[in-house]
Amino acid sequence: MAPVGSKRGVLERLDAGEVVIGDGGFVFALEKRGYVKAGPWTPEAAAEHPEAVRQLHREFLRAGSNVMQTFTFYASDDKLENRGNKLTFTGQQINEAACDLAREVANEGDALVAGGVSQTPSYLSCKSEDEVKKIFKKQLDVFIKKNVDFLIAEYFEHVEEAEWAVQVLKATGKPVAATLCIGPEGDMHGVSPGECAVRLVKAGADIVGVNCHFDPMTCVKTVAMMKAGVEKAGLKAHYMTQPLAYHTPDCSCQGFIDLPEFPFALEPRILTRWEMQHYAREAYKAGIRYIGGCCGFEPYHIRAVAEELATERGILPEASEKHGMWGSGLEMHTKPWVRARARRDYWELMQQKEATTAEQLRPLFQKSDAKH
Repeated sequence: MAPVGSKRGVLERLDAGEVVIGDGGFVFALEKRGYVKAGPWTPEAAAEHPEAVRQLHREFLRAGSNVMQTFTFYASDDKLENRGNKLTFTGQQINEAACDLAREVANEGDALVAGGVSQTPSYLSCKSEDEVKKIFKKQLDVFIKKNVDFLIAEYFEHVEEAEWAVQVLKATGKPVAATLCIGPEGDMHGVSPGECAVRLVKAGADIVGVNCHFDPMTCVKTVAMMKAGVEKAGLKAHYMTQPLAYHTPDCSCQGFIDLPEFPFALEPRILTRWEMQHYAREAYKAGIRYIGGCCGFEPYHIRAVAEELATERGILPEASEKHGMWGSGLEMHTKPWVRARARRDYWELMQQKEATTAEQLRPLFQKSDAKH
């Protein structure tokens, strides 16, 4: 176990050109497991059921995550109390418990702890800049007390509120990442991704990007637009993406919350592990080096990201001990037609939009017959 503060920071890693792999969507994963209530999506499980949160952190660490993000999504007091959501824990108790759990698991591997704040009901209710910033400051006090490694302002629909959050977080002197839940059309006021990124960098963000609301390839496209805007402005930043694990080609600018399946019938839209490998490769090619996930991402999705970028990272995740690359473990299956699937070209065929033809499959089975 490495002592706190002995690990290289997130900016040191990114400055060196390394890939930093984030974790996945805790509120959705824990809702499925029975620890989070859909609707408020608040993280009281960090205090109520710490064993569940700890285990999910460990699964993402084992899958290859370099960052344990504190389970503090929507943990501001105004959100915790929103629309009659009665809790037996205070925001401070939830935030402190989340920090302790993230640190405990991060110290079990080469992972950093990121304290996160997100959009507030107070901003949407047109409260003043000072009032909104006080809410961020209250959460931030816990993150400083617990000495997180860096800070993330995530899940902001309006760049103005994200700027306010970044300004508060930047005052700590810790590295700051900022992600908006936007697509190529920009924020809810129509501010373009490129302009949003420029504003966030000028506010003090070291890392900019997007999270949630859209599928991986839409998010990669959006971050590429952000990168182009920052470079055109003569500024510098690192880039990150933490998308949904769902296909969202039919979403409006509001993202997946507008889908009729949201939130309880999204499973048919889930990306496969092979599609996640494609996402990881495309994100890397776009110059994105902080690559993670949000709602719908499970540990096996993050493992797919880590496996795709294993050459660049120089390491496979521990969870790959139970997963042969491109299905190679199927070579041990008792059925020959399943053994025939133990190869990359088979699973790449399964990803194509049109139906796989008999002509495409024939050489795969011929290879299997020859081998077995």
